[in-house]
Amino acid sequence: MSSTVPNSSALRALALEYKSLQEEPVEGFRVKLLGEDNLFEWEVAIFGPPDTLYQGGYFKAHMKFPTDYPYSPPSIRFLTKVWHPNVYENGDLCISILHPPVDDPQSGELPCERWNPTQSVRTVLLSVISLLNEPNTFSPANVDASVMYRRWRDSKGKDKEYENIIRKQAQVARIEAEKEGIVVPLTLEDYCIKTRVKSTTQEPQLDMTDFYDDDYDDLDTDSDEEIEGGEGDGDDSGNGES
Repeated sequence: MSSTVPNSSALRALALEYKSLQEEPVEGFRVKLLGEDNLFEWEVAIFGPPDTLYQGGYFKAHMKFPTDYPYSPPSIRFLTKVWHPNVYENGDLCISILHPPVDDPQSGELPCERWNPTQSVRTVLLSVISLLNEPNTFSPANVDASVMYRRWRDSKGKDKEYENIIRKQAQVARIEAEKEGIVVPLTLEDYCIKTRVKSTTQEPQLDMTDFYDDDYDDLDTDSDEEIEGGEGDGDDSGNGES
């Protein structure tokens, strides 16, 4: 059970992940902290992949991390309206990689499809991007969207209701992005970002040593020793949900 007090191992893990994503961005998303003094809440922006219904979209979400991360999974809630079988009406994302690795036969998920401490923000967000275009409809969070998606898929695109909603949402999201000065990639060439090399001309990076405050180090002497390594095989199965 996670404590309400952040432990130093969680702070170190998040600081390293955030620094890595700033220095080596992955195509399809960008991240930033909601507040410079809080590593446990991130703003995530996901670009709609080219050649999909979501092309041109810019979908914002909040990503919250538990105080015992990476032993417990983060949560994701979309701020941008997303009509999708695996997104609840309030924006909460339902995806197996964010579910604790408990044995729950009724969910239809294998433990290896769920969260384990070898996962990361990078693997989660890549799974989310994959899920956008390949939703899981076995136990949907949005039943109406699931039914509509299956009609679109089974008709091989002839039933346009689902497609029209998604494209309209992507268009609205793109307009909002442009208001913020965000250039949304529309081609695969623009979408695929090469690893960025460190440069003094980049925006100033946060000093991650600020998050290694001595006050935290004394809070979790025991929690750091609980688990030395994660269970599971690190399989990035992102297409299941409950």
